[in-house]
Amino acid sequence: MMCTMSAAVVRLVLMRHGETEWSRDGRHTGLTDIPLTDVGEAQARAAAPAIAALKLRDPLVITSPRKRAIRTAELAGLHADRTWDDLSEWDYGDYEGLTTPEICERVPNWTVWTNPCANGESAEDVQTRADLVLSTVAPILPDRDVVLIGHGHFSRCLVARWAKFPVTAGQRFGMSAAGYSVLGYEHGAEQIVHHNIAPELA
Repeated sequence: MMCTMSAAVVRLVLMRHGETEWSRDGRHTGLTDIPLTDVGEAQARAAAPAIAALKLRDPLVITSPRKRAIRTAELAGLHADRTWDDLSEWDYGDYEGLTTPEICERVPNWTVWTNPCANGESAEDVQTRADLVLSTVAPILPDRDVVLIGHGHFSRCLVARWAKFPVTAGQRFGMSAAGYSVLGYEHGAEQIVHHNIAPELA
């Protein structure tokens, strides 16, 4: 990336889907395809003015194939150009649908960041996928902004990897329902420009 590029010129926007019943209840939702709640739809609509205020340059909008992500894009005023399986949430395997306390009954002190998911993805698997996503979209950024609409844990992984941290550092970057982050560059170095801008509901 040329040193003349600024964070205001090149933008990668990451957006998490709005609330679902499982996200509201703290249940790990990987490949299960469940819809937004009424609150989740309201969150996505509330995000629309902030997204519009970014004045995105000819944005390429890509969503996870899950309907909660596709619907969030629609309600936030973003026209999805395509869906992409690699934007799917972390595959939690046997822990799909369970809360962290329920998983800790089986594996004490378990977190997705520090322990494997039985029959699901490891942190190393997710890091490989995140790196693939970023290496694919990075060449597009000098010409147009890119918006990736997906999920909580995987979006946090993308933030961590953009900043050159291990994927497990994603635990330090929260991602609110229908919140978004803006990634860019400063003097050629990857930068987190804004993080976790959450919509305000009336």
